[in-house]
Amino acid sequence: MCDNTSSENNSSPHDKTATALFEEIQVTYRIPALIYISESQTYLAFAEKRKTKEDMDAKELVMRRGSWKHDKNEVEWDCEHKVLEKAQKPNHRSMNPCPVYERDSKTLFLFFICIPDGVSEKDQKKEKRNQAKLCYITSKDSGLTWNDITDLKDVISEKEKNWATFAVGPGHGVQMKNGKLIIPAYAYRTSFCHWACCCLPCCCLSCCGLSGCCLTSYAFAFYSVDKGNTWHVGEHVDGESNECQMAEIIDDKGNRKLYCNARGTSGYRVEALSKSDGKDFDKPSSAQELIETGGGCQGSVLSILSPDQRTWLLHSHPSDKEERKDLTIYINKSLKDPMQWETLKCINAGPSGYSDLAECEDKNYIACLFECGQKNGTEMIAFTLYKLSQ
Repeated sequence: MCDNTSSENNSSPHDKTATALFEEIQVTYRIPALIYISESQTYLAFAEKRKTKEDMDAKELVMRRGSWKHDKNEVEWDCEHKVLEKAQKPNHRSMNPCPVYERDSKTLFLFFICIPDGVSEKDQKKEKRNQAKLCYITSKDSGLTWNDITDLKDVISEKEKNWATFAVGPGHGVQMKNGKLIIPAYAYRTSFCHWACCCLPCCCLSCCGLSGCCLTSYAFAFYSVDKGNTWHVGEHVDGESNECQMAEIIDDKGNRKLYCNARGTSGYRVEALSKSDGKDFDKPSSAQELIETGGGCQGSVLSILSPDQRTWLLHSHPSDKEERKDLTIYINKSLKDPMQWETLKCINAGPSGYSDLAECEDKNYIACLFECGQKNGTEMIAFTLYKLSQ
């Protein structure tokens, strides 16, 4: 194991110092995903390795393993990251890591998309033809070894007829109390519209003329009810929504719902609830306490148990209205509609981007993997532990 390398993040005494996990001068690391496997007390941090910060220059997925140390109450990380060679298809770039752990079979699924080299999201939206592939690899030993790639082309074959493109996450998936596996996703769907819709805010993100096909992004879930043996596509959220994460919430009476928190264009985060474990969602709403940043940014959501065994929701996202900076943790202790959010703390002052939250062996803390830097938010991906009780 290596000693942790810290970055300056203006942490308070209640926070663990942030550790730079992915950082090089010649390349860029983006799109963090984080998961904690309690059986092995192991953190797995994932990212995209890119030639530049641009999406088109994404190449492969990388991973670092971290071990929870009880005596030090901290995480010790492997010295170097590992390229996930199994998570590759020839002449494709791998993007958007999204891990989920199936507890009964002790199987870690790492979902991602594979896109042909030279094909951009803009190209797919212009042609209104999806070329992204839904793929995953699995591990039975907490990421030490991985099985061969699985391409779920049959799962999306019918739905993708109406997709210009799609992606999973990015960030972690969820296993619900009933065992159902949830992979958050979004797709740009084609629909018929009249020219007047283009004059309305947030109606569509792309339009092909005075009338005809419009493109709008919608959040939805891939799900499995048989421990990941087969997968299905849920119905999309009925309203514009983009990159998303999901969490299970359980009320005082034991009723459970699947909560979706998504990137949007209205100036606020998009929230939606599912009573069917991701098969479909209720009408979405704008979270007035959660401001969306500028043109939008991915955010993370995590469900945890409070000291009195109630469900709390946590959310991480840049808090500045205009720029991606000042990564902040928010908490929702009420879980009533509309969602009631409070600001906990800014855990990274300055440039900040995508993030992913995970639980910690010490329940007083949560873990966060996030993009950050001194001049811009894509200089490195760092890890920190944040103490909930101040």
